[in-house]
Amino acid sequence: MSNPIFTTPDEAEAAFYAALAHADIDRMMAVWSEDDEVVCVHPGSIRLIGLVAIRESWRQLFASGARITVSATHPVRWSNLMTAVHTVHQHVHVEGDDRLHPPIIATNVFARGALGWKMVMHHASPAPDMDNLHSNDCPHVIH
Repeated sequence: MSNPIFTTPDEAEAAFYAALAHADIDRMMAVWSEDDEVVCVHPGSIRLIGLVAIRESWRQLFASGARITVSATHPVRWSNLMTAVHTVHQHVHVEGDDRLHPPIIATNVFARGALGWKMVMHHASPAPDMDNLHSNDCPHVIH
């Protein structure tokens, strides 16, 4: 399979979510830059640095057999000629699980290179419980 060339950050992001939905490790890794300093943080997990660690994390997720569909909403995008940062709310649906899961807040960072736009960072974190966010015993500023 030849590596696709993504002409926009939006194309690269769409390919990322399509690879996730199809549990396709080759398509997933085709989205990522080959830079040694790529970073991935899955929800509630550690920071993974480098393609070897990132590939292994996706391989394990896909090997679990769970089919995951993610719809990204509430996009906020910033870009210049060489870099794009997208932050979205991810709504995750796991096949066979009819529960409504809270959204995950994700930041996807893309860099433009000779081979088009590639992902250099994906960071996903659970969204806070909005019902309890404004209680008096809950801090409003974390850092």
